[in-house]
Amino acid sequence: MLNEQVFPRTAQRHRPTGSATRGPIIDQDGVELRPEQVGPGAGGFRFDFNGSSNPFDNLTREQRVARLEALAKLLDVAFVVPGTNIRYGIDGLIGLVPVIGDIITTAISLWLVKEARALGAPWHVTARMLGNVALDGAVGIVPFVGDAFDVMFRANIRNMRMLRKWLDKQPRM
Repeated sequence: MLNEQVFPRTAQRHRPTGSATRGPIIDQDGVELRPEQVGPGAGGFRFDFNGSSNPFDNLTREQRVARLEALAKLLDVAFVVPGTNIRYGIDGLIGLVPVIGDIITTAISLWLVKEARALGAPWHVTARMLGNVALDGAVGIVPFVGDAFDVMFRANIRNMRMLRKWLDKQPRM
């Protein structure tokens, strides 16, 4: 409004008068949308996960496993201590924050176990995975010793190896 008072011609010249002056509306797939599909009567902004609350339901099994492996590597072995072969991940870094950091990384590790269960891992595999997470979380709370343990134990990498070993024995669909 202030811009219109100071520069009346500029404000009028740059004000769009209709949908033709704005150009086409393109969705993330490159498909042009009609104005009635995005207008006020279109239902507003919403997420559509095809009836599911999980946006990752449409991923293949291999894509889900690859996503879990990438997260496990980020948590446990993403970085290298310069001049050594010691690898650590954000689990070790976030774990430096007393108590809260360990709770956060344990929650992420538990989510990995939940996803393994969703992929069909049997109870004995998920029970061992939960044991690794529990040990990592319990020892991780101890100052300094827990941080070193987080770097050396690598619970998430161990869990992904167990899951991958079980998945490799399963028949392909």
